[in-house]
Amino acid sequence: MTPNPTNGDGKAPVFQEPAASHAGLLSRIQSRQGLYGGGLIVLIGIFALSHGLSYHVGSLTEMGPGFFPAALGAILVVTGITIAMIERPSAVESAKTSEIAHAPDWRGCICISLAIVAFVLLGRHGGLLPATFAIVFISALGDRANTIVSAFLLASFMTCVCVVIFWWALQLQLPLFQWG
Repeated sequence: MTPNPTNGDGKAPVFQEPAASHAGLLSRIQSRQGLYGGGLIVLIGIFALSHGLSYHVGSLTEMGPGFFPAALGAILVVTGITIAMIERPSAVESAKTSEIAHAPDWRGCICISLAIVAFVLLGRHGGLLPATFAIVFISALGDRANTIVSAFLLASFMTCVCVVIFWWALQLQLPLFQWG
């Protein structure tokens, strides 16, 4: 709260809430989300990499228990740095950011949460195909730019990819279809 020195009538100063400064702070934070997110991914990657290297890593032909966490940590570090560099706010973007805070998009949050629940239930009681189709279809509907047709096509394609990778190539022990 800052005093208003221009009240001019000789009375005590009137205090006003600096709403514009709060909106400006929120705008600056939102314009740097990629930078903060990339930094967080780098920190998680460094943590995984350091713990993975504390185990025997081995080689590509004879992988040790630390190989996967170390490789995943290195990939996370590179990905985090890439995200932070790409999403770095420029002066032009900072000038264009709106001073108005936008409400969160609840549609995406609800659709993704429901998709995870549907995957768990259908994976247990319906099999790999319906579970995969459901998680992709419902999640795709969380994006306002997607239509039902585009979500259906995406879910169909990803279900085929999932069957090839997880059921055929990796021989995942989850049946394609099951009832009950």
